[in-house]
This record gives sequence, structure tokens and C-alpha cells, in this order.
Amino acid sequence: MFESWRSVREKVDWKVFILSGGTLVFFVMMSLLKVDLVSKYVTIGFDLSIRFFGAYWQILMLGTFAVGAFIALSKSGQAILGQQSKPDMSFFKWAAIIVTTGLGAGGVFWAAAEPMYYFLEVPPMHTDIAAGTKEAIGPALAQSYMSWGFTAWSIYGAISTLVIMYAHHNKGMPLKPRTLLYPIFGEKIKDSKWGTFADVFCIIGAAAGTIGPIGFLGLQVSYGVNAVFGWPDSFSTQVMIIIGLTAVVLVSTITGIDKGIQWLSRLNVNVAVLIAIFLLLFGPGEFIINSFISSMGTYATEFINISTFRGDQEWLGYWMLFFFGWFIGFGPLVALLVARISRGRKIREVFIVVAIIAPLTTNFWFTVLGGTGIFYELQNTGAISGALTEGGLPAAIIAIAESMPMGTIMPAIFLLLTILFVVTTVDSMSYSISMSVTGVGNPPKVIRVFWSVIMATIGIILIKIGGGGISALQSFVVIAAVPVSLIMLPLLWHAPKIAKKLAIEQGIVEDEKAGSLTDELLTADHYSKAEAK
Repeated sequence: MFESWRSVREKVDWKVFILSGGTLVFFVMMSLLKVDLVSKYVTIGFDLSIRFFGAYWQILMLGTFAVGAFIALSKSGQAILGQQSKPDMSFFKWAAIIVTTGLGAGGVFWAAAEPMYYFLEVPPMHTDIAAGTKEAIGPALAQSYMSWGFTAWSIYGAISTLVIMYAHHNKGMPLKPRTLLYPIFGEKIKDSKWGTFADVFCIIGAAAGTIGPIGFLGLQVSYGVNAVFGWPDSFSTQVMIIIGLTAVVLVSTITGIDKGIQWLSRLNVNVAVLIAIFLLLFGPGEFIINSFISSMGTYATEFINISTFRGDQEWLGYWMLFFFGWFIGFGPLVALLVARISRGRKIREVFIVVAIIAPLTTNFWFTVLGGTGIFYELQNTGAISGALTEGGLPAAIIAIAESMPMGTIMPAIFLLLTILFVVTTVDSMSYSISMSVTGVGNPPKVIRVFWSVIMATIGIILIKIGGGGISALQSFVVIAAVPVSLIMLPLLWHAPKIAKKLAIEQGIVEDEKAGSLTDELLTADHYSKAEAK
């Protein structure tokens, strides 16, 4: 079941392991001793990151989507990745893993609450629209679509997957974040200190972004079971919830990516689809569909204006850039997972699923939950907003669920769905982090178990410390996004070149240099014959 310790020891990059794990442990120790001090300096770092890198992130997101679309629409988009003619898994399983891993904990709590926040306080680029009115529905949902939309999802592999897969399968580079730097440094990055730093920053960003939802899951589900079942909303309940989550992750870890992660992802998607169908048939189905179509229209027509809005720095840092920082912080390790499961897929397929299907699915899901909340708020002012104001995200989803048809059991179903989303993310990220410290596509199970357990343990410790520790860790992800975003910038230039090279090697695109050389040889031959005559 588990490899020998000697075999594991030989595979682990101990510099990366110690630096990334040590940084997280140091953060927790400092939080135990001086949580207020940690929160203070993290807040300063967060503000500086947003102020000096926010505009750059907005351009990076747009550029990543645009370059990915250009490659996908070109002939190079037909090139197959991974030097394998057929995919390893079915399209549905493959897409399900990508969607559920990327959506994560946002699949329930943010899907329910974020549109409601924008509905109650219209984003500043729509100052002419009154909050809490029917006219605010479009801007509220469109802003949610932007936070979780085409440009945000593009960071998860629209072009980075292409670079990782080419460097790994064609050039023998390891499955690590440092492989993104292969086009610049070549094989030297494999053993370079810059490669070590790249791995460490990317692991810290993804691990911190995973630990935060684990902690919030304990707090939020504890609130939920108290509201639904009357269980005590206490630290012991929160610990039991996280232990249960970890147990499911460990079972999935032992069964491997071909069974565990696939099964969890498919179950996650199937439950979400059943809920969506139920609400469309028995809930405010017409309102959901109309809101989705009209809000997508707002999103499309205002796409550039919303993407590049710079008018309110405080609002941007609290909302849109906060989410952008999260996507960037998670980006390399999600792309690593996408690269691991995408062998045999075309470049075009990867872009369509990551940058088109996943965000459209996310946007519709946000409309199903957030739109349903807005519908009931319009029907009865304060029904959802009151709970959101008093109890935050978990209270909002409970209030929305209780307002739905079969409202007595829907809260329990949504609590289950929340657990599924977080479990899938923890499982996938522990797999990606384990790849990052070993460089292999099937990392040792003991390493995956270690990262799953350590992230859950840190989540429990931060709950014990108090909300300040978890909030600081959430903000720390945005700080980690600064170096990660610098790693991803060169891909805008190198990804099209790599795509074209693959297309030439596979005979999809003619080699222009070879064509030019052939023309020169033909011309020279022509003149030689003419001189002979």
C-alpha cells in the first residue's frame, strides 16, 4: 500500500519540503504567540500587494485568457499534449475533476453570498443603479461572474498546462511549479535555486488557500448543524467535522487519483446538478434562467470595463482583486493537476474546459444559488440579507436553503455539498503539493497523507486561535500571489511558441523555416540548371 521509506526519501526534494512546510509551521507558531501582530503585518502586506500589483493582475488575467484563446483558435490548438494519442479518462470525469478542484469551497458559501452582497451594495462601476432593486440583479451577478469568470479560470491552466506538459513529457522536466520557468532557463531550472523558490512560493500559496477553507468549513458547518440539528456550535464540533473531512480525504488518498479523486469529483458534480434541476423545476426556475441570460449579457457587454475598473481601491481589494489574488495563488498547482490528468488531450480541449466550460458552469451555479437568494430577498425583504448581515456566509446559505421547496431538508443537503466541495479540493491540492515536492505524477501515498493531515491540523489550530488566524492566512494567499504572478508572466510569450512547435512536430502546421530553406534550395537549383544550359 505504501512505498518503503527509502524509496520515498529518494523522491522528495527536501529543500522544497522543509522551506514550504517550515514557513507554514512558522506562521502557525507566530499566530499562537502573537495573532494580533501576525494579522497586522499580513494586513500591511495584503494592502501593499493590492496597491502595487492589482492593476498588473488585471492585465495578466486578461492577457492569459486572450493568449489562450488565440492558441486554441489557431491550427496549433489541434496539437495533442503528453505524447499520447488517447486520453486516460472520459471527458466527464476529466472535466468534473477540473471544475470541482477549481471551484472548491466557493461552490456553496460564496456562490450563495457573493451575489447577495453585490445586490445589497451595488459595485462602484454601476453608481446609477439603486441597491436592492430588480435593476441591481444584472450588475450583482455579472460582478460575481467576473470574480469567477473566464479570465480568473484561465489562470488555472489555459496556457500554463501547455507549458508544463511540453516540458515534462517532451523534455523530461519534473512535475513541479518550477517547470513553468523551463522556457526561460531550460534544464538548468531543474536544480536551480530559482526553481526551489518557485516551488516554495507556489506550494505556500496553494496550501494556505486550502487550509483556510478547511478552517472555515469547521466554523461554517458547525454553525449549520447547530441551526439545522441543534448540535452545539463548539470547538469540539468543529474539530469532529475537520477530522471527518480528513478521514474521507485519506480514504481517497489510498485509492489514488484514478479512483478517489475521480469518484469524489463525479459525486460532487452529480449532487450539484440534481440540486440545480430541482430548483429549476420546483423553485424559481424562470427567474434563474432569465437572470442568467440577462446577467451574462451584462457581463459580456461590460467585460472590459469591469475587468479593468480601477476607480475604488478599497472596494477592489475587498472584492475583485481579493478573488483574483486567490486564483493566481492557486494557479500553478491547479495547472499541475490539470497537466497530470490531461495527457492525450488537445490544447484546444484544455482551453475550452478550463477557460470556457468551467467558468460558464460556475456562473450558472452562482445564479442557481445566489439568484435564488436574490429572488427570495425580493419576495420578502430581509429574509436573506438579515441572516447574511448577522451571521455571515453560513447563515446566508442556511436562510436560502430554508426558503427553498422542501426547506426542512435542503439545509442538510447543502451542508453535505459544502463538505464534498472542500474534501475534493483538499484531496486534489494534497496531490498537487505532493507532486511539487517529488516531481512525479504518482507521488508516494505517505507524502499525500502527510500534507492532508498537516493542513487539517493547522486548520484546527487556527480555529482554536480564533478567526484572526484564519483571516490572516486567507490574506496571506494574496501576498503569495505576488511572486507567483511574476512566474506566470513569461508564459504569455512562450506558450504560443511551444504550441506552434508541438503543431509542427505533429504535422499540423508547416515549418516555415523548413519551407524557407526548401525555397532557397529550389531557387539555387534553378539557377544552377540555368547556368549549365
